[in-house]
Amino acid sequence: MTFSSGLKNQLTEKFSERVRFNEPMAVHTTFRVGGPADAFVTAMDATEIIFLIQWAAEHHMPYLMVGRGSNLLVTDKGIRGVVISMAGSLAGIEQRGFAGISAMAGAGLGALCRFAIANGLGGLNFAMGIPGSVGGAIRMNAGAWEGSMGQILTGIRIIRPDGTIGFMDKKLMKFSYRSLAFCPESGLELSACVILEGVFALTSQDPDMLKTEADALLAARKKSQPVSLASAGSFFKNPVDQEPAGRLIDLAGCKGLSVGDAQISPQHANFIVNHGRASARDILRLMRMVQETVFQKFNILLEPEVEIVGDESTEKKSV
Repeated sequence: MTFSSGLKNQLTEKFSERVRFNEPMAVHTTFRVGGPADAFVTAMDATEIIFLIQWAAEHHMPYLMVGRGSNLLVTDKGIRGVVISMAGSLAGIEQRGFAGISAMAGAGLGALCRFAIANGLGGLNFAMGIPGSVGGAIRMNAGAWEGSMGQILTGIRIIRPDGTIGFMDKKLMKFSYRSLAFCPESGLELSACVILEGVFALTSQDPDMLKTEADALLAARKKSQPVSLASAGSFFKNPVDQEPAGRLIDLAGCKGLSVGDAQISPQHANFIVNHGRASARDILRLMRMVQETVFQKFNILLEPEVEIVGDESTEKKSV
């Protein structure tokens, strides 16, 4: 897809310096890889998001919503159409009632956890150290330490496909391991909606005790995971009723395996890290090698937890 000068002018007139063309996605993902987006726009509010979605539809082009790029692998060919970013905007967090919090989708998950601790609200410490945005964490039902977003979420505010804004109660949502779907009775598909805000029900607890617990969880994460290196977090989902993915990868002899500057972390086998010059192609080749080896040894096909986006290529295919 080629953006004509007329289309570029339309977006530039509306968004000025907040739109960039042929923008390398490597600077917008924690993996630090990814080819160019045709257009990359930072939206400041729901009205701008609705405008961009409708503009893209009018011009028959795809769009992709992104937060902080922490669970994203963008192919080397990049992304066609418009990438709409909430990073650095739509980030408000406020207390609701006695023990509730509402957080905009662009807020950092770490900021949400710190807000909860400061206000003596427990239930979010499992998320301490998980990178990314609130919206992305809700969409993938992010979790750790036996906690997950679905356990504390009570509802979300969304942009519907017709451009209207509404609230969806938790009873119309179905949470599963690293996944969220809307129930049929909602009449909506998650993929056709944009999450704007999450509302959470927490419990009143002592702030000092919460901070002590959070510090311990962060220390454990730093000890067991390669948090100082570029990665997308846990790369594969844990198989149901099986050993964790990292354990299977380790037992299959893949820990430390490399393709170019992409490596299965020697510290935690369910992390693929970028040592500086890895390409998406390197990471995807390494993914396939791990999938094939684990499948041959254990007859288990590991499913990526990371979302792979961008121009289609054979490199994206798994075994």
